[in-house]
Amino acid sequence: MVFRHKHILGIEHLSRDDIQTILDTAENFREINSREIKKVPTLRGKTIINLFYEASTRTRTSFEIAGKRLSADTINISASGSSVSKGETLEDTARNLEAMHPDIIVMRHAASGAPHYLAERIGCSVINAGDGAHEHPSQALLDLLTIRQHKKTFEGLTVAIVGDIAHSRVARSNLYALTRMGAKVRLAGPGTMIPPGIERLGAEVYTDIREAIRDADVVMMLRIQLERQGKTLLPTLREYARFYGLNQENLKLAKGDAIVMHPGPMNRGVEISSYVADGNQNVILEQVENGVAVRMALLYLVAGGESKE
Repeated sequence: MVFRHKHILGIEHLSRDDIQTILDTAENFREINSREIKKVPTLRGKTIINLFYEASTRTRTSFEIAGKRLSADTINISASGSSVSKGETLEDTARNLEAMHPDIIVMRHAASGAPHYLAERIGCSVINAGDGAHEHPSQALLDLLTIRQHKKTFEGLTVAIVGDIAHSRVARSNLYALTRMGAKVRLAGPGTMIPPGIERLGAEVYTDIREAIRDADVVMMLRIQLERQGKTLLPTLREYARFYGLNQENLKLAKGDAIVMHPGPMNRGVEISSYVADGNQNVILEQVENGVAVRMALLYLVAGGESKE
């Protein structure tokens, strides 16, 4: 099956078949990451630029590893180390990079829509590595791959996503992806952190974490994104942890075989207790491991590869 997307700008415009193709391709790439020599010549001769205007550990590192394991030439650029710090515009930066003939630009930016803006103005492929509070498609895809490995199917699953929904691009991308694949999504958080009208995208909305996670198959916790909040939306972190933190007691409300997820970075003792973060139901490090395989799949597919179906 040919993958017909030049860019990966969000989950919103991917079909169920597109998502299935990406997950199946990532599953094939997982085997490479367990080899003694973790390298294949698939993208030899291709150039990938990771252009990150925001701090990142997992996403940036895994995109870099993904590119190198596919034998692509991979270059990392951060805003602090680029001409952006000298006043250069995003468009001028992009056009200068394009003049060097990269094949793919992976971009993270604080402004929602920045990767779309870039994709409209340059000729190479663009992959969105997170844009403002809009979308984070590769995170949602690695989350889906992890869920599928544990639950085999998405049909009939109940997934509770708890935390700062209003500022979370992870929540939005997962909402699009999970509902498209047949799962039921519950969003929970303080009323100040729930965007108005989000239920129109197919979610059930709760302000009580206990009701949200009751009988859930998957519980996904999100951190409070203080860097995106224009004002304080909660009294104290202690109070937030009391009412919205996942701990040993309220996790018992979920199904006995429920898995616990977190996109990272975690704030232990705030949205998740150390008992849960280190417990046998958490699959957080599996998410990180799957992130490399998913990003290998995305690079491969937008570079013109075909799925192995």
